[in-house]
Amino acid sequence: MWSYGCMFASMIFRKEPFFHGHDNYDQLVRIGKVLGTAELYEYVQKYNVDLDPRYNELLGRHSKKRWERFVCQDNQHLVSPEALDYLDKLLRYDHNDRLTAKEAQSHPYFYPVIQEHKRQESNKLDSTV
Repeated sequence: MWSYGCMFASMIFRKEPFFHGHDNYDQLVRIGKVLGTAELYEYVQKYNVDLDPRYNELLGRHSKKRWERFVCQDNQHLVSPEALDYLDKLLRYDHNDRLTAKEAQSHPYFYPVIQEHKRQESNKLDSTV
């Protein structure tokens, strides 16, 4: 779901890839600058992850950025409050806090698609009667 969240961010913000790092170190720094380093350190501590000591100087301290910050003239037609909520629930450090695939399918972001599908199915039934 993490990878899907990264692809979804790339699609709605029209920035591909969304977290573009030059190497693994830079990649995590870029993620930390968006999702916040306090949350990253909480995750590392919760799961007893050993971070390479080089990250101590590379990561610094960054607050979590609001997704609205990435909306601009070129992508605003792709972004909705539901899309930002969906993205926020996909891109979480802790895998236990992320949406599961089943939960993702039921997110309000997809309600218009579900409603249209139901409408089409209803029309098919009406036309066969």
